[in-house]
Amino acid sequence: MPELGFYALGGHVESPREMYGELALAERLGLGTAFFSERFNVKELGSLTGAAGAVTERLNIATAATNHNTRHPMVTAAWATTMHRLTNGRFVLGLGRGLAPQLKAFGLPPVTTAQLEDFIGLMRRLWKGETVEGHSGPAGNYPTLRLDSTFDENIPIGLTAFGPATLALAGRAADVVVLHTYFSDDTVVRCVNAVRSAAEKAGRDPTAVKVWSCYATVPDHLPIELQLKKTVARLATYLQVYGDLMVKTNNWDPDALQRFREDPVVAGLNGWCDAVATQSEIEHIGTVLPAEWLDAAATGSAEACAKKVSAQLDLGVDGVIMHCSTPAELEPVVEAYRRLR
Repeated sequence: MPELGFYALGGHVESPREMYGELALAERLGLGTAFFSERFNVKELGSLTGAAGAVTERLNIATAATNHNTRHPMVTAAWATTMHRLTNGRFVLGLGRGLAPQLKAFGLPPVTTAQLEDFIGLMRRLWKGETVEGHSGPAGNYPTLRLDSTFDENIPIGLTAFGPATLALAGRAADVVVLHTYFSDDTVVRCVNAVRSAAEKAGRDPTAVKVWSCYATVPDHLPIELQLKKTVARLATYLQVYGDLMVKTNNWDPDALQRFREDPVVAGLNGWCDAVATQSEIEHIGTVLPAEWLDAAATGSAEACAKKVSAQLDLGVDGVIMHCSTPAELEPVVEAYRRLR
């Protein structure tokens, strides 16, 4: 089932070795792609993807995402070519904008669309064996960049896309697009159309850019406490981080976002909701969030979740990342989906 994916090592983890069991089960279930997000603790992507590529045979390994400016372009380009050959072409280099406050704390500038486009161009030239001399552009100034003149690699590049500028860039320059979690159906359709339209304007085959829906999938056989953490607490965290953009993108009510922010429990959290909130606090926040916002997810029985995952494909996406759950938690959903499709 190449159209199904999941996030390996989702959320907070103590040991990256947990991914070995996840990856093995994912291959047995027939899932198509394991996505990896990057956190600067025990989730550094160079290490994780190398290990994942070594212990899998069929799964695609995709970063979603890393930032282009946390590694020198030569390091990123060599990492990608190494992974490409290590996995026999199963690697996708996925890039994103990251969190501006975190990048600022690291002494790095905010990621711009121009930087991403320039960087993508550099990667493609290096993977084709080109020597880049005297480059001066948004991605940086580099006297000489070169990998190997014999290279002729076709490595897919992905983008995690949220706003219109990134969606347009993905259409004209990327191979894979990962949308954000908790997008309404209307938003998913609009994003797919934006990517396809940008690709067509750039003279590309609009169907050649693979669009993934990142879809919270939380079946009800999980303990209710865990269900609430994976749904209410996760959505609340997104709203804490970039609530204005999520509300604008989904055409949600900005007054509801303001009520969420002004809620005393939310305002009193000393950190991200899914990391610090107690069970009672999460239950309370669930009463503050509009039901419409929480409905942009697959919940309920395994069969109900499978139907909602399948319905995402009817919106025009090429694949569905069953986000927020591990392969073990998703196994009944995958089996129900297999019977459905």
